[in-house]
Amino acid sequence: MRSSRFVAAFVAVVLAVSWHSLGHGRPRPALPSVAPPAAEGDRLIVEPDDGMEPIYALLGSPRRSLDLTMYELDDPTAEQILAGDAARGVQVRLILDRRLQRQHNQAAYDYLFRRGVHVAWSSSHYFATHEKAFVIDHRVAVVMSLNLTARYYATSRDAAVVDVDPTDVAAIESVFTADLHGDGGVPPGDDLVWSPGQSWADLLALVGRARHSIALESEELTSPAMVSALVSAAHRGVLVSIAMTYSDKWRPAFAALRRVGAHIHVMYGERPLYVHAKLLAIDAGTPGAVAFVGSENLTDASLLHNRELGVLLMQPHLVRRVATVIDSDARDGSSWPPS
Repeated sequence: MRSSRFVAAFVAVVLAVSWHSLGHGRPRPALPSVAPPAAEGDRLIVEPDDGMEPIYALLGSPRRSLDLTMYELDDPTAEQILAGDAARGVQVRLILDRRLQRQHNQAAYDYLFRRGVHVAWSSSHYFATHEKAFVIDHRVAVVMSLNLTARYYATSRDAAVVDVDPTDVAAIESVFTADLHGDGGVPPGDDLVWSPGQSWADLLALVGRARHSIALESEELTSPAMVSALVSAAHRGVLVSIAMTYSDKWRPAFAALRRVGAHIHVMYGERPLYVHAKLLAIDAGTPGAVAFVGSENLTDASLLHNRELGVLLMQPHLVRRVATVIDSDARDGSSWPPS
């Protein structure tokens, strides 16, 4: 009990000091606890289970405008759809990451620029623009963990949320326009989680309010504060379950979590899938259940320095599906450490 209080206090101090010193302002006063009525029509797309057709259909659906931010774009089908949108008079605007993915994005940039798409390189305001999201006709937003990179679709676990909440849609479009002009900024939105500026505090608060269970999938796990928050949750009796693709980089986090009884399951390479998703399910099956889907990895670089976007889900059926996906991947993986 004493060690649990110490870890919780340590996390609170780290959060307060680091947030202030990094100049990101104050986190929101409290996370939402119920889905806004306007979000009842949200839906979840899980890859590779659902296939890319739902996402391609969304990319091809705008009548007036499409704003897309993408870390990595290397998908001839998606590129042809975007070019087709522009050819029929849709205003297509696209931000591609420049700092880390310019070489991979250059071919798509050139192809789409020649076909009337307003293409821009990402702002140097962020270490990387790792966000993967688009807005259709000012009315629907799609927030994803997946890049539009065709070579990974069949073998990667990923997810996307189709968000129809007008407040969220307006916020995502406002940030897109600011980023297009290099201005940055984070307007609130009902249930959005932005990096930089919000996600570090929000995700720590999300883990901190768990009472029964935490199910987690992430491509990366190195944030000391996040590991400490998960350890604290396990100390207070929360069942912590993690499914990830193995890397030696995650061993310190895994070791700390195993010492407090967390269940860790790993996959190797792309067998059976590579975990690229960034998913959290908190207290699934209870009245306070909430899930997270987004582009944020659980690293300080992602949470504090990149442009990232995620969304909170409080609709019970969506939280259940996120939890079911993580549980299924955990069962397909191998227990860590190996016996």
